[in-house]
Amino acid sequence: MTGSRATSNRTSELARAGQGSKDSFARAGLVFPDGTSRVTIERDPEPVYIERGSGSYVFDIDGRRFLDLNCNFTTLIHGHAFAPVVEALTDQLRRGSCFANPTRGEIELAELLCDRIPRVDRVRFVNTGTEAVLFAVKAARAFTGRRKIAKLEGVCHGAYDWVEVSQAATPPDNWGDPASPKSAPFYRGMPQSVLDEVVVLRFNDVEGARRLLSLHARDLAAIVLDPMPSRGGLTPPNPEFIAAVQQTARENGVLVIADEVLNLRQGFEGAAARYGLVPDLITMGKIVGGGLPIGAIGGREDVMKVFDASTGRPLLPQGGTFSANPLSMTAGLASMRHLDHEAFAHLEVLGNFVRDGIGRAIEKKGVSLCVTGAASLFRIHPMAQAPIDYRDAFPTASGAAVMKELTRFFAAHGIILPYGAAAALSTPMTRADAEIIIEVFEGFLDRYQDHLEGIEVQK
Repeated sequence: MTGSRATSNRTSELARAGQGSKDSFARAGLVFPDGTSRVTIERDPEPVYIERGSGSYVFDIDGRRFLDLNCNFTTLIHGHAFAPVVEALTDQLRRGSCFANPTRGEIELAELLCDRIPRVDRVRFVNTGTEAVLFAVKAARAFTGRRKIAKLEGVCHGAYDWVEVSQAATPPDNWGDPASPKSAPFYRGMPQSVLDEVVVLRFNDVEGARRLLSLHARDLAAIVLDPMPSRGGLTPPNPEFIAAVQQTARENGVLVIADEVLNLRQGFEGAAARYGLVPDLITMGKIVGGGLPIGAIGGREDVMKVFDASTGRPLLPQGGTFSANPLSMTAGLASMRHLDHEAFAHLEVLGNFVRDGIGRAIEKKGVSLCVTGAASLFRIHPMAQAPIDYRDAFPTASGAAVMKELTRFFAAHGIILPYGAAAALSTPMTRADAEIIIEVFEGFLDRYQDHLEGIEVQK
């Protein structure tokens, strides 16, 4: 494969939004604060508006086709308009979209999760990954009677004040001492009381985890741990780090919450099982909803009893007008039933092929880039050595500029590559799709090799 093949018959105009998207963005500016409905929408300078999706591809409102490596932030593991989900939803819509009463669909999806995911004895459904983490933290507080939590620096766990502390995009001057990271505010006006109730750890810092967890143990309800943080670098956990966290937590009665809202897609049993983590609670979302809004909290039976209202007011009341709504339950069940061992094996092979191909291209050119990831996920970094935590993964100004050009180059060649986050593969993707990803990356190296040699290193 050569870069010249990758760049043939493709136009640079694809890197920019088409006229339809530009017109739509102008309209959006009249009704949204910045022309967008969520801060995660990428624009350069306008966002690309999508008309439809089919399989591993999306089509914008100007009729252009893109291979989708975003998959709605890793959600669409079966790609777009997955037929079993469409059929199941069509049938359910004819029977009703939501009810105040329960449906059998919620039982069936809960049974699937309890049967599949280790340590999930009971389940509670909510509407988003943010809600799942929010209620998992509250459950840990209700169970332990403690108020503080520990979390990893730079890791995203949704939009709940306590887990937003020291979240991704916090600038280096707010990081604090490497041995004792600062609880940095994520937004202006974040209460000091919230910052005081969060202990920040560095991912893969074995001794730091032991020391900080032990130091604050009497006040800690839980540690929230993403087994392989996307915003933190998408690097694997050090087994010694996992062991240190688990042992210290167990010795001090601190619950371990595995946030698998994103990383459940790493295997049939999820990421915690893949990396030897044995959590007390697991938060789930994204792939569990089959493309519809969903969140789920699962875990040990005794911990999950904080939600039990069978004898009166529970220790932790949890409701929600759309929690366990039949559409999300139906889509999730159809999607998860087709996400079998064969599907995961296919994704593992594709992921290895893409990461290996990108790695070989980097080695051949001798440039200061690297690739990380596992299973169906990968992330390219503007540095020679793979980062081990958020501080390592945080790009310099020159590195960030290179990654912006990489995203633009992929867009110009018909591929949506997320900026500064995990790229995701989906089950409808083929070997040919994977080869295109590698070819386009090789074309980028050919075009920008001189720029890649000047990337600064984070100090």
